[in-house]
Amino acid sequence: MSGTTQGARARARLEVTAAIKDEARRQLAAEGAAKLSLRAVARELGMVSSALYRYFPSRDDLLTALIIDAYDSLGECAEAAHRKAADAGPVARWTAVAQAVRDWALRHPHEYALIYGSPVPGYTAPDTTVPPASRVGLLFIGILRDAHRHSALTEPPLSAELRPEAERMAADLAPDLPAATVAALIAAWAQLFGLVGFELFGQFHRVVEDRETFFRHAVGRLAHEVGLA
Repeated sequence: MSGTTQGARARARLEVTAAIKDEARRQLAAEGAAKLSLRAVARELGMVSSALYRYFPSRDDLLTALIIDAYDSLGECAEAAHRKAADAGPVARWTAVAQAVRDWALRHPHEYALIYGSPVPGYTAPDTTVPPASRVGLLFIGILRDAHRHSALTEPPLSAELRPEAERMAADLAPDLPAATVAALIAAWAQLFGLVGFELFGQFHRVVEDRETFFRHAVGRLAHEVGLA
């Protein structure tokens, strides 16, 4: 088989794979992840189910591909924002990454729901989703690491009761940071995505009107809580 033929087949496969994912995302928006169906995707694309299975052997394989794409898209957005703020101080970099998370979520609500919403019944994410899912967290760890290196990080308080768990988390995630800082970061990370999720899923209705200002204030408080001046 010639290289030209192989290249054409590879391009065709990429195009079909992209079409399958696009249709699956449309179904996510219309029906939710729990109702995603390979047969329905194949039907909408004018394919027989057996042909689609050559690209994604199961619904879970397709879900995994969509989840990885979503995490990578979010990660790329956050990393681009961080690069633009590279010459700024740690609080400004922290805020830039957090703002990028919110901006991405507002542009991609159904993909955000896929990765940070309710678990899909019967689906267990494989280990291949872990590196893409870690991209935003690694940016925050890098910001704290730089601040710690330049003596611009205040260690938050840590109770004796929590210290063993905080030390375990620090050993797993960032052994060069104080355990108290890592524990505070995990709490801040959860609160960040809680803020975004509350806004996206309507929990702020009739509660918070100026959501942009509220978000920036809350993110500033989170930066303070992890020890950034």
